Amino acid sequence: MCSRGQVSRRPRQTSHPADLNAVAVELLHLAATAFMAGVIAFVQFVHYPLMAHVGAPGYAEYQSRHATLTSGVVGIPMLAEALAAVWLMATRVEGRQVAILGVGLLVMIWTSTALLQVPAHKALGRGFDTQTHRRLVATNWIRTIAWVARVPLAASLVISAGTS
Repeated sequence: MCSRGQVSRRPRQTSHPADLNAVAVELLHLAATAFMAGVIAFVQFVHYPLMAHVGAPGYAEYQSRHATLTSGVVGIPMLAEALAAVWLMATRVEGRQVAILGVGLLVMIWTSTALLQVPAHKALGRGFDTQTHRRLVATNWIRTIAWVARVPLAASLVISAGTS
C-alpha cells in the first residue's frame, strides 16, 4: 500500500510471450472444435436427412457440389483443430491427459471420415442409394458424438490454463 504521491515498488506482472502463444493456441483449438461440433450437428440433424429428398434427377450433381462446398467450409478449421490439438498434447503438462483424450477423439473422427463417410459420399456421387444414405447417416453419429465430446475437453484446457 502506498501513501499519496508514492509509487508502488511492486513489479508489474507481464505475461511471457510463450504463455500468450499457448493461450492463443488453446483459444484457436477451442474455437475450431466448437465450430466443427456445430457444423457436424447441423449436418447430422438437418443436412444429411434432407439428402433423401433431393430426388434422383439431380442427385449426382447435388452430391458433387455438396462435397466441394463442404470441403471449403471445413478444411481449414479441421486442419487448425488437428494441429492445435497435437501441439497441446505435445506441450501441455497440466491437463495432458485431457489433451491426449482429445487427440484420440480426433483420430476417431478422421478415421471415420476416411473409412466410412468419404466412401459413402463417393458412392452417393454416382446417384442416390437408400442403403448408402442410411449407412452415411448412421455412421456419422461417430463423428457427431466425438466432436461434441471434444468441446468440453477443449474448454477445460482453456480454463485450466487460466488457473495455472
